[in-house]
Amino acid sequence: PEPGRCAHFVLRKRRFCRMIPAPGRRFCGEHGHEEEQNDRKRIPCPLDPKHTVYEDQLQKHLKKCNSREKPKPVYFVQDINAGLKDVAEIPEKQGPLSSLSLEELQNLIIKLKKASNGLELHLKEQILSHQALQEALSDPKNGESAFKHLKQQASILGNMEKLHLLGPGRCFVEFGAGRGKLSHWVDIALENVENVQFLLVERATTRFKVDGKHKRRDSIFERLQVDIQHLCLNKVPILEKKKLPVVGIGKHLCGAATDLALRCLVESYTTCCDGEDEEPAPKRCRAAQTELAPHKSAGNESTTEDRKPVAGIVIALCCHHKCDWTHYVGREFFKSVGLGPVEFHYFQRMSSWATCGMQETTSKTSTSEDSEDQTNDTEEHEHTLSRTASGSDTLQGILSAEERKEIGCLCKRLIDHGRMEYLQQQGYKAALQYYTESAVSLENVLLTAVPKPSLIPEPTI
Repeated sequence: PEPGRCAHFVLRKRRFCRMIPAPGRRFCGEHGHEEEQNDRKRIPCPLDPKHTVYEDQLQKHLKKCNSREKPKPVYFVQDINAGLKDVAEIPEKQGPLSSLSLEELQNLIIKLKKASNGLELHLKEQILSHQALQEALSDPKNGESAFKHLKQQASILGNMEKLHLLGPGRCFVEFGAGRGKLSHWVDIALENVENVQFLLVERATTRFKVDGKHKRRDSIFERLQVDIQHLCLNKVPILEKKKLPVVGIGKHLCGAATDLALRCLVESYTTCCDGEDEEPAPKRCRAAQTELAPHKSAGNESTTEDRKPVAGIVIALCCHHKCDWTHYVGREFFKSVGLGPVEFHYFQRMSSWATCGMQETTSKTSTSEDSEDQTNDTEEHEHTLSRTASGSDTLQGILSAEERKEIGCLCKRLIDHGRMEYLQQQGYKAALQYYTESAVSLENVLLTAVPKPSLIPEPTI
């Protein structure tokens, strides 16, 4: 062992433990049982068996163990954005693609092409940029990986600016925030804008966060460590107090997380009425969200139902193979074209063909020196897709790589079209566009939505 380090040899890692033992000890607290200490016995922690604890100190340990259940925040509402509640509709577990016969696979492809007829499959290219990132984009110190991320972030901001979403009196909610880089650039773009706040939603603890770089007093950053599935935005204290219009953003929001975020924004976030003393405000808001067409009151003024609390949605889509029928917001669209949970399961698996084509991809590894941007790395997503599809090697001789890629793209567009229809039914004008080149990211589709004209919320300044 290294001097001053624990003398326990970790077989799984083929090295000595690197923890520092107490003065006069050879082993750290975790491996102290290897030293005779008055026959004290160590047992696995009942909250997390990955670590052990002295049996005679178990009760004391349970009160401070990092794996103990912590109090839920006020904005935690169990499964509020989960979606499907009817147990009868929850699909049974389906087998892998490799378990399908040739005839079953061909029938699925026929269904896919039939359902895709009439859909807008050739998306518009809207590759934009923003002045806020020009300095970083021209900095030679940034390597290839960092440059790719910056180009994507610049285009997302450019699309937000085109939709008039970069303005005062707004709360920007970044879903799957990771280190918070997207919010960081939005904050820089809004340098002289007042009354702006940011909520960074991330269920995992994150290292190397950029939150500390935000020193301006007129923008507020707050992290919400919660799964999107359980996030009730209208119970977040700062939103409950200020009632600012929300702009939902995300860069590479994996699979089902996109559906959870959409439902979080357009269904569960209902703080849209001006009058705090009026009852029953939430009911009126909920009614407004389900109406397809805006309506006016008897006079010339718009009713509170005509305004939505969400000013816009801009999400870079990713990892359709991680979608889930239970959470998917486009189930009604799928049913309308004669599809159900079984077809959805196989289509979301086949969607990975769009980015890996079931070709040999093991040579693709990230060699970038820009380790600071690895949290939401595009290449990381592509590796996941490749590993997912590798189990379907038995289908290798049925379709060419180009055909598989085309089918994978069809699956993605079909899933995304269901999301668009959902947003349109909720009173939003939704669109899909390519926001960056495929050489920058294979996951290069951006979903945008803004309320239909009479439903645009008034900014609070």
